[in-house]
Amino acid sequence: MAYHIPVLLHESIEGLDIKPNGIYVDLTFGGGGHSSEILKHLNKGKLFAFDQDEEALKNTIDDKRFTLIRSNFRFFRNFLRYHNVKEVDGILADLGVSSHHFDSPERGFSFRFEGPLDMRMNQNQRLSAKQVVNTYSPEDLTNVLTQYGELQGARRLANAICKSREEEQIETVEQLAELLKPMFPSNAQNKMLAQVFQAIRIEVNQEMEVLKQMLTNATKALKKDGRLVVIAYHSLEDRLVKNYFRSGNFEGDLDKDFYGNVSSPYEQINRKVIVPSDEENKINSRARSAKLRIGRKV
Repeated sequence: MAYHIPVLLHESIEGLDIKPNGIYVDLTFGGGGHSSEILKHLNKGKLFAFDQDEEALKNTIDDKRFTLIRSNFRFFRNFLRYHNVKEVDGILADLGVSSHHFDSPERGFSFRFEGPLDMRMNQNQRLSAKQVVNTYSPEDLTNVLTQYGELQGARRLANAICKSREEEQIETVEQLAELLKPMFPSNAQNKMLAQVFQAIRIEVNQEMEVLKQMLTNATKALKKDGRLVVIAYHSLEDRLVKNYFRSGNFEGDLDKDFYGNVSSPYEQINRKVIVPSDEENKINSRARSAKLRIGRKV
């Protein structure tokens, strides 16, 4: 089984508008699919890739133009400076959780398997799904499920979790899934469980805050006319990226000058979001929710 099938590969490489001697960054290395393709377009250029998951290091590419750094991409500018790189020509971020994570029961990302409640992208960090589920207050759990899972009845779910953990700690994926299943309509159980697991995963890995920091840092790291290519997989991520490209802030508030021109650090290359083709969706079902946006720094 492939570690991860790269999503929207052709479209994202095209969006980077690669210069053969340019410097590029792949913020989410994973199985190396996007990085391998970027290297094919480089001559004397360089590619820096980041991944916080130790498992990804096994996929490193033996190429003198390539450097793989184990770190959360929120810190990528610090590492670029360490390598004496101040500006880059393009940055790619595929925000999806890799197939490898979802298909590894011991990582606890999917309710399809029995496994520990973990969900940490970086296994060295302290906060895990088990801690979120067993230590967060009812109010904090409600906020997580509402904000990141966009779930109706989040308070009822949070109260059920808190009541159950009083009798016995919730330690496994199966325990959490079995607790919540009766609270969902039978025809929507999988969809709503997926929303619960998404919400907890986002909280564990602080994905929204990391994304905001990445977008801000990418703007500082890109040269004029440099490209930022982002593939998002749920509405929360995509909304942040869309707002930032459009307005330069995360709320989407348009700041206009005296002449009515919108002030933004980016020109949107694709006004309409790019989504996978029917053919790609058939080959890779996990591509279905992908949305790609491309910005050119002005």
